[in-house]
Amino acid sequence: MRYAEGAEGARDAAARWDITTPSRPGRLPGVCMAGFRDRTTDLVGLHVVPYPAVTVAVDCGDGLLLDDATGRQQRGSAVLGLVPGSVRVSGRNTECLQVRLSPVAAHAVLGASPEPGGAVVALDDLWGRDALRIQEQLRAAASWEDRFTIAEAALARRGHEAGRAVDPEVAHAWRQMVINRGQVRVEPLAAEVGWSRKRLWARFRSQIGLTPKRAAQLVRFDHAAHRLAAGHSAALVAAESGFVDQSHLHRDVLAFAGVTPTAVAAAPWLAVDDVAWAATPPKLR
Repeated sequence: MRYAEGAEGARDAAARWDITTPSRPGRLPGVCMAGFRDRTTDLVGLHVVPYPAVTVAVDCGDGLLLDDATGRQQRGSAVLGLVPGSVRVSGRNTECLQVRLSPVAAHAVLGASPEPGGAVVALDDLWGRDALRIQEQLRAAASWEDRFTIAEAALARRGHEAGRAVDPEVAHAWRQMVINRGQVRVEPLAAEVGWSRKRLWARFRSQIGLTPKRAAQLVRFDHAAHRLAAGHSAALVAAESGFVDQSHLHRDVLAFAGVTPTAVAAAPWLAVDDVAWAATPPKLR
């Protein structure tokens, strides 16, 4: 199997997709959706670049196949955590509804989320028979707009039934990380909400799935990755994104994405973002 490389390869990869986004703003905070349909019948293979959101991929086509860092394969609809590790998505005749949930929203509607470090979880494992019913409705829907409506209603219902909510203090810490592009320290955040550093660390990790430090690093990495994909030099991105130097940027990109900054800059996974997520609130606050 051959994958196109470089900026030209990324453009080619983006051009192969028909991408549909909702015609109206969503009603659920921290939730964004996009529909993807492959224009070709070729085998698609994409390396997932981590993003500061939990991603739900609902298979509406002939079958997605996800390979995660543990060597496990997951076919069909799946959930990817905040730091999914080295994950590849492949398939033919791909048609997929992708939902991005801020970690605050994910805590409310999923009931659980994949552990960081490579696990990909089947949607069925989180939602049981309800997942199968929702997938059947989405497959039978006449349009992407109908699918967006069905998915939004399902997420709202799941959130209402679960009755789970992130602590306001944890939600505030996440928003500050997003607003400041990951360039924050835990101690000032704890002081702002009137908690000890230890309490914020523990509550944040239990509800978001990452420590505050790791979450801030992920937000900073994402900003840098999109700057790299936009064509900015690694030296400039490092200087403007809060990294000590270019070597620091290289280490963080390698740690999160498993590839170099040069490879991230040409990643086909990022090439669709300006179309699919152009109206997304910054990092799904």
